[in-house]
Amino acid sequence: MSDSQIPTCRWGIITVGLISSWFVADLVAPRPDAKAKHVIQAIGASSEQKGRDFIEKYITDADTDPAANHNPTLYSSYDEVYNDPNVDCVYIGSPHGLHYRDLKNAIAAGKNVLCEKAFTINAREAREVFALAKEKGVYVAEAMWLRHRPMIRDIRKQIYEDKVIGDVFRTTCDFRMGLDFSTLDKNSRHLIHELGAGSLLDIGIYPLTWAMLTLDPSTPAEGGLKSQSKSQGGGDDLATSSEQPAVLASQTFAPGVNVENSTAAIITYPSTGRQGVITSTMKTSRGPGHHFATIEGTNGFIEVEGGAPSHPTKFTVYPKWTSDKPGDKPKALASYEYPLRPYQGFIYEADNAALDIAAGRKESSIMPWGETVRVMEIMDEIRKQGGTVYPQDK
Repeated sequence: MSDSQIPTCRWGIITVGLISSWFVADLVAPRPDAKAKHVIQAIGASSEQKGRDFIEKYITDADTDPAANHNPTLYSSYDEVYNDPNVDCVYIGSPHGLHYRDLKNAIAAGKNVLCEKAFTINAREAREVFALAKEKGVYVAEAMWLRHRPMIRDIRKQIYEDKVIGDVFRTTCDFRMGLDFSTLDKNSRHLIHELGAGSLLDIGIYPLTWAMLTLDPSTPAEGGLKSQSKSQGGGDDLATSSEQPAVLASQTFAPGVNVENSTAAIITYPSTGRQGVITSTMKTSRGPGHHFATIEGTNGFIEVEGGAPSHPTKFTVYPKWTSDKPGDKPKALASYEYPLRPYQGFIYEADNAALDIAAGRKESSIMPWGETVRVMEIMDEIRKQGGTVYPQDK
């Protein structure tokens, strides 16, 4: 497909932290099979030097597509990005506790927005954001990049269409990220409750997403099954036909800082009895290429591997485990690999956002408004049972 046949999206990047660097690195990499052309048009940074360092490392000195002509304008305030008439869509990579503020400001300026997960601190904030987006008539989507990956399309086809493991009844998923709270700077986002400190919103959202994607066929995701979402477009009328699971949860807290550092939850779908066992912790870590999720069915199981639930690279299909001998694992039926290089995976959500905006859509079919609210409601309930309260909840 020629460049003239694909849409161009000019991006304004908010913050120059780690997540924004991953997003930009994916967008500027050369792509022979591009679904959209991405231009880094503007960058908003907290300091001019941080912004210049970011541009030099991830754009100027990077292996970029020479035809893209990236020459971003550097702004020292986010408002200047929102008000830049050459920006088609704003990518928000700030800490989740600031998303509510940044989303409202970008939408008020009439900008389309792709905002990192967790979308907001709680479901109430998400509903307010979508009501404003509906009023302004702009495109807004949560950047849950996992749902846009080709792997998700393929694994859901195997589960729900091909039924390679029979009837799915349970998914377990664990995310570990080692963090020594005692050594963190007092201004670290991992210590500040207003910024959403804790494992659940930061990394626990991924095990939750894996459970929802593999236990509920109507959960929106990339390709494969047709989305059953019925989001109505903002405010209190947000709805989805995806089932709301029951939740049983527990959380523990880092001593001295009162920040949740481990979450365990069971989510159960009443209509089917399917269970998701999801865990996240900041007390330990795992190396790359480990097995982090198991999807169990009546005729077999699937193991998912990668650096973390956010970075899956492989899944393997096994028949039903029938032997009682220790370590006597059945022989794999098939294995599928999805290398992260040259792209980590942000390019898929960026492509879909660009295609949505070019088509005049205001919501993503992969992560519609009602689905974002559903995820936030589940995490609200987990926090309610676990004891995590943020200032924004009061």
